[in-house]
This record gives sequence, structure tokens and C-alpha cells, in this order.
Amino acid sequence: MVLLKNGSIYPITKKPFKGDILIEDGVIKEIGENLEVKGAEVIDVSGKYIFPGFIDAHSHIGVFEEGVGEFYYQDGNEYSDPLTPHVRALDAFYPGDSAIKRALSGGVTTVMVVPGSANPIGGQGFILKFKSDIVDEMIVRQPAGLKMAFGENPKRVYGSKNKMPTTRLGVAAIIREYFSKVKDYMKKREEDPKTPIDFKLEAGVKVLKKEIPARCHAHRADDIVTAIRIAEEFNFDIVIEHATEGYKIAKFLKQKKIPVVLGPLFGFRTKLELTDLTYEAINIINEHGILAALMCDHPVIHLEHTNIQAATALRYGAKEEDLLKMLTINPAKILKIDNKVGSLEVGKDADIVVWNTHPFDFKAKAEMVFIEGKIVYKD
Repeated sequence: MVLLKNGSIYPITKKPFKGDILIEDGVIKEIGENLEVKGAEVIDVSGKYIFPGFIDAHSHIGVFEEGVGEFYYQDGNEYSDPLTPHVRALDAFYPGDSAIKRALSGGVTTVMVVPGSANPIGGQGFILKFKSDIVDEMIVRQPAGLKMAFGENPKRVYGSKNKMPTTRLGVAAIIREYFSKVKDYMKKREEDPKTPIDFKLEAGVKVLKKEIPARCHAHRADDIVTAIRIAEEFNFDIVIEHATEGYKIAKFLKQKKIPVVLGPLFGFRTKLELTDLTYEAINIINEHGILAALMCDHPVIHLEHTNIQAATALRYGAKEEDLLKMLTINPAKILKIDNKVGSLEVGKDADIVVWNTHPFDFKAKAEMVFIEGKIVYKD
């Protein structure tokens, strides 16, 4: 048992207060004021700020490994075919990526790792915690979503090869054709269970059965609408990734009840789709009541700077409470793991970060990071 005493606790789902947290058997056993527990190891966190571990719902950490540089060494995209639903980020994830320790130093404990956005359908993502050097011991959920991509990226990749898709209409057509084949495959398997298993199509079956959502890379407003249109045609769940122009159609997103993983917002506008990128999007999205998380898109923005990207939004009028939710409980809800993580509550996993000051202070450092009650990082 570990008892964190006298910290400034930010539960996220309740107002901050000064108090204590008891950790036992990997979960939060008790949270309150003036706790006294016989036999507990007491850690005095007076003057410190206690938060749940941050969650990034869209990351490429471990598949775009840091410090190697060479194209052939990066495993985030299978460029050989526009349809690769059967590949899994899990099988390429490198637990030795030096970026992981730095992510922990930035208070990040849970991520969803997805393939890149080269392909209209790029493969399966999974949710993990940074708690082991064996990837199988890090898994929270596998698979957790099927990565899809609309707009500029698949156009550029396959246009350079003079291979479909070279246009937005080509991207949409390829995705529609895939899910039509999945529907036919499901019918055949139902009628004849001896029908050979097709791993490419099995991934789509999980989406059509709503076992996992489609995670749709879409920056421009028209691409976001196309992704939603196709999802409605085939009746599957989606999350919009990046949603750079989502603020332009916020009423539509709210009406359709589509969650978004917004970002990255801190950086250079590297392509046409990012021309209208703005930090103002955070206010607009939140004012419309859309379920939204904030991503770093690591390695675009390093996960260790999760707090800095979010804090910068304060300059543009974003509310602290909204931003903290976008790093914690909101991504947990989007990933459907909010029963375990995303806030400091009794019964939830003890994924806890002790900061020397408020994480939105530029001088903030994570001094201790617990995942399921065990210290995984100490400054």
C-alpha cells in the first residue's frame, strides 16, 4: 500500500482539493482528506500537484521509432498496397523506443498506437500502457480500431506511383468497395462456416459488427463529411482523427454525435490541408459539446510535450477544465476505457502523476509516475 499525503489533487471529474490518495493492489483504494492507514508507505506530496496519467488517443510512438531516421527502419506504414486492414501496429511496436521514457516524463501513461495515414485502410491500432518492456504485457485492448485515411496523404502516396487512389473520389471508392466485400464475406461465412478465413476482410467484420470503430484520418471539412457519409452507408462507428477543420462544421459533428481526436495544433502548417489550422478550434469544439481529445500525433509533437501543447491553448482563450478533460477523461471515453482510467476515482487504476507544479506551467516536471500502483518513472 502507498499513501500519497497532502497533495493538490485534480480528480478531473470533481473539483480540485488538497488531500490524500491510497493505492492498493494497483487501484485507487481511497481518496479524501486526512487519511490514516496502518502499514501504508507514506509519501509526502505537500506542495505537489496530483493528476491522472495523461492519455493520447492517437499516437505512432514505437512504430515510428525515434533516433533512427532511415525510411526503411520505420514501420508505421505498409506502403505496398492501399488496402492493408490485416496489418497490426502491435506487431511493429518497439518497447525500446527512447521516446517512451520521455513520454512518461511528460505524464503520459496510456496511448492508442495506430498505423500511419498512407493508405485508405491502413491497419489495426491498439491501446497500451507504458508499464513493461514486453509489448504483450503493455496491452490494454487489441485491436482497438481500424485506421482509415481520407484526403491528401493516400492521394500523394499512390499518386506518386500512378496507382489508384490518386483522387479523393478514388479514396472513397476503394473504402466503399472494401466494405462491400466485407458484407459479402460475412454472408458467405454465415451460410457456409467452412468458407476460408480472409484476414483482410476479418478486420472489416469487426468494424461492421461494431466491435471496433474506424479511426478516420481527416483534416479538411469535406473529408470529415465523406468519412461520416461512408460510415452511415455501412452503419459502423467512427472517430475523426486530426479534425483540423472540424470547427468549421461543429454543428454537424454534434448533430451526428461524432467524437474527434483533435490535433496536433502546435507546429508548422506542412500541407494544404492544414492551412486553416487554429487553436481556436478547441473553444469551438468544446462550446458545441463535442466529445473531443487532444493528440500530439507523436512524433509530430513529442508526447513529452503533451502538457505544453495543451497549455498553449490557454493563450487563445481555451478553458483549463476543458483542456484537462481533453488529456484525461475524454480520450478515455473515446477509447471506451473510462471505467479504468482518465480520472482519480476509487476503484480506477492507480495511474497517477505527481507534478512539481501545475502541468500547464512551463516549468512543470513530472516527478513520479505510477501505473497501476507501481512507480514507472521518477525524476
